[in-house]
Amino acid sequence: MFKSVRGRLITVVIIALGAMWQLYSTHRDTGSPIKLGLDLQGGMHLVLEVDDSLGTLTPEARAAGIDQAEQVLRTRIDEFGVEEPLIQKSGAERLIVELAGISDPERARDIIQQAAFLEFKLVEVAALSEQQLARVDRAIVTSIGVDSLRALGRDVAGPTGDLAEVLFGGAEAGDSLASDSTAVADSAETAVQAEEAPNLRPFSSLLRIGGDAPGTYLVAEEDVETARMFLSMDAVQNALPRNLSLQWGNDRESQAARNYRRLFTLVDEAFMTGEYLEDAQAQRDPQFNQAIVNFQFNRAGGRLFSRFTGANVGEYLAIVLDGEVMSAPVIRDRIGASGQIEMTGAPIEEARDLALVLRAGALTTPLRIMEERTVGPSLGQDSIEQGEVAGIIGLVLVLVIMIGYYRMAGFLSIIALSVYLLLVMGGMAGMGATLTLPGIAGLILSVGMAVDANVLIFERIREELAAGRATRTAVDEGFGHALSAIVDANVTTLITALILFQFGTGPVRGFAVTLSIGIIASFFSAIYVTRTFFLLYLQGRKASDPISI
Repeated sequence: MFKSVRGRLITVVIIALGAMWQLYSTHRDTGSPIKLGLDLQGGMHLVLEVDDSLGTLTPEARAAGIDQAEQVLRTRIDEFGVEEPLIQKSGAERLIVELAGISDPERARDIIQQAAFLEFKLVEVAALSEQQLARVDRAIVTSIGVDSLRALGRDVAGPTGDLAEVLFGGAEAGDSLASDSTAVADSAETAVQAEEAPNLRPFSSLLRIGGDAPGTYLVAEEDVETARMFLSMDAVQNALPRNLSLQWGNDRESQAARNYRRLFTLVDEAFMTGEYLEDAQAQRDPQFNQAIVNFQFNRAGGRLFSRFTGANVGEYLAIVLDGEVMSAPVIRDRIGASGQIEMTGAPIEEARDLALVLRAGALTTPLRIMEERTVGPSLGQDSIEQGEVAGIIGLVLVLVIMIGYYRMAGFLSIIALSVYLLLVMGGMAGMGATLTLPGIAGLILSVGMAVDANVLIFERIREELAAGRATRTAVDEGFGHALSAIVDANVTTLITALILFQFGTGPVRGFAVTLSIGIIASFFSAIYVTRTFFLLYLQGRKASDPISI
C-alpha cells in the first residue's frame, strides 16, 4: 500500500484528514484551533523566590522551599482553572509562573502568594493583666525612647492631635485598661520634663475591652498600624507571657461610628494544624446568607479534633489562617472530623479561593514576587496579526520563487508544503502544544527547512536528468541521493530543539516545541508527500517524456 501511488495518496489523505480533525476538535473545545501562549492572548508572568528577608534560611532550605512551592502552586493553579500554565524552576531558588489568558491578575496573585498555614488555638479568655500590659508598655518606652514616642504620637494622634491621648489614654481612659488617672500630665512636654516615662502607656492606651468576646481587645482602625509596629518588636514579644500571643482578627467591626480591628489573646501553641485537612468547600450559609468554608479532616485529624474539643467544652476555639483569626466560635459540644470557617462580609469568590488554597496545602516558606509582567490581550492580538502578515508574505515569496524557478516541480512542492503546514498545525493541536510568539518564529524556520529539502531533491533530479537518466529513474535517484543530506540536517536541528526544550525557559521551550513538530512534519512532507505528488504527476507518462523542472 505504501509503495503504490494509490496507496501513498490514500495515506497522505488519511493523515491530512486526521490533522484537520485535531484542529476541529481543539476549536470545538477551546474556541481556538491552537492554544495561544501568554504573549499572544495576554496574561501575567511572575518570578518568585522564598521570602528570606531576615536572612535565617540556608541555601538548602530555600531550595527545598522552592521545590515544595512548585508542587503546591501547581495544584492551586490547576484548580484555579488556568489552561496550560507554566510553572518551572529557574535555578535552585527561583520559580517562574506564567498564566495565559488570566482575567483577574490580583486574585491570581493572592492565590499564589498566600501561605495558607492553618492553625487551631484556644482563646485565653482571661486576656492580659494590667501588670502584663504595663510590662509591655515599659518595654516599648525602653526600646523606642520618650523622644521617639513623642514624635510618633504626633503622627498617629488622629483627630484629637493630642500626644497625651496616645501616650496616656486621654479622653477614653475610662474605656482603656489603665486605671491610674493620676499619671496623666497636663501635656506631653510636662510629662517628659517630669521624667514620668514609667507611666507612659503607648500600647495599652490603644486597647479597648473586647465587649462580648472574652479574651479580645478592640483597636481603632487609625491605630492599627501603630499597634502592629509595637507587636513586631522583639522586646514586646519577650515581655508577653511565654504561653500567650496576640493575633489580629481578619475583619473590621463598627461601633459608635468608628471602625475597629479585634485583637485576640491566644494560647501560643496550636493544638492542631492544617496538615490533617482532607477537603475544603465553599458555600453560602442559608441561615445568615454569609460565605463559609466547610473543611473535613482525615481520620487521624478527626480523632485528634474530637478528643480536644471534647475536653474543652465552653472554651473559645480560634481558627487562625496565616496569623489572622478567621473566626473564634465557642465549643458547645464535642466536634467530629469537620469544621467551618465563617467569612463574615466576604464575597463567595473569596471563600472559594480560601477553600482552594486549603485543599492545595500550605507553603512551608512564604514567597515574594521578584518580577511581574502583565501582557494585555491587545498586545497579543497585535503580535498575532504581525505574525500572520509576516507568514503570508513569506509564503507568497516562497510560492513565487519555487514556481518561477522549478515550474511544475515547484508547483508540486507548494502543494506538499500546504500539507506540511496542515500537519504542523494538527500536530500542535493533537499534542496540546501552546503557540507562542517564539513558536511562530520556529514555525517559519521549519517552513524554510521544508523548502530547503525540496530544493535539495530538485537539484539532484536535475543532475540526474543532465546525466541522461530517464525521467522516472532521475526522480528516484534524486530522492535517494538527497535523503542523506535531508536526514542529517533534520536530525541535527531536532537534537538542538530537544536541548532547547530541556534546558530553556517558557519562550525558548515554545520555540523548541514548534520547531520540533515542524522538523518532523518537514521530513515527512519532503520525503513522502512530495514524492507521492511527483509519482502521481509522472503516472501515465512515458519514461522518456521530459518533465518541467
